[in-house]
Amino acid sequence: MAWYVYILRCGDDTLYTGITDDVERRLAAHRAGRGAKYTRGRGPLELVYREEQPDKSSALRREVQIKRLSRQKKLALCQGWEPSK
Repeated sequence: MAWYVYILRCGDDTLYTGITDDVERRLAAHRAGRGAKYTRGRGPLELVYREEQPDKSSALRREVQIKRLSRQKKLALCQGWEPSK
């Protein structure tokens, strides 16, 4: 089963990075206030990046890599992403 690393842009223009096995379900949970505490009250939330990983372990490792990036590098990563991918 595939896992995904994703980045959300919050209403206050901050970026949130997380992992999930179902991006649409997780995004709906964030928007309903049932996601991470960080995203609560920071809406509206926009999915700006998603990257498929083969398993949860790989997704966790990639999440850590992305979280260590500067904001500028995260934005550069998001810039080339299209929702249809």
